[in-house]
Amino acid sequence: MKPMIIGIDIGSTTTKAVSLEEGTVVKKIKTKAEDPVTSATGALGKMIIENGIKMTEIERIMITGAGATKIEGDLFGIPTEKVSEIAAIGTGGIFLSGRDNIVIVNIGTGTAVIEAQNDKITHLGGSGVGGGTILGLAKKLLSLSDFEDIMELAAGGSLDPVDLLLEDIMAIDLGFLDKKSTASNFGKMLDTAHSEDIALGIVNMVYEVIGMLAIFASRSRNIDRVIVTGSGSHNRLGQEVLAKITRIHSVVFEYPESAEYTTAIGAGLCGLTPRA
Repeated sequence: MKPMIIGIDIGSTTTKAVSLEEGTVVKKIKTKAEDPVTSATGALGKMIIENGIKMTEIERIMITGAGATKIEGDLFGIPTEKVSEIAAIGTGGIFLSGRDNIVIVNIGTGTAVIEAQNDKITHLGGSGVGGGTILGLAKKLLSLSDFEDIMELAAGGSLDPVDLLLEDIMAIDLGFLDKKSTASNFGKMLDTAHSEDIALGIVNMVYEVIGMLAIFASRSRNIDRVIVTGSGSHNRLGQEVLAKITRIHSVVFEYPESAEYTTAIGAGLCGLTPRA
């Protein structure tokens, strides 16, 4: 019987769990619960029941994320250890990207920027701007609370009635910036703007902020590629915003497979070597 490690990332809104055998990701699941203990035990229970896993097959549980601090002791009698979220993101990012010197931008409720090397993981900084910003602004401005509904609405929008663009204030291109570049997010905000336009403006603003944070971090480390991870990594509209930033600043954003589960995977990998 192969020893199994379970990695659990207890986020502020969503909890993700993965099972690993001999360093290979076998299963992945997601759950939602407000209480971190309920979320962690629910994720573990779902992993066990849906995949026919026996409790005796699990060697160790590694937990990380915002809710991990609320977990005391072992889960269901299985040895349980906490991993720093920064270490988990860095370890998972290196594993998924196949690179040994990377900048990672992890997009969740907020955003963390990390430099990861095989022998060192460094928290470069971050921002409170992230998926939580999209949800909060959309709730207030559009009376929408479901992320998928917000994205669907934004897909039909235009930035022209919302954002102030360079072409609105300049007649010529400004160096490497073209006239469609943003001069001010929500700086125009016409009365004729539709809900779709506002939704797109929110998404665009959040990902432009995240993208520029990543650009500054990668340039400070002389790295021309950024690994995008976390729940916000698979957002199509967000990826389009980051693609525009790539064209301007020549830093490439990469989206590894299973990027959404990076932190849970990293936590599990940290459990492969027993700790003293």
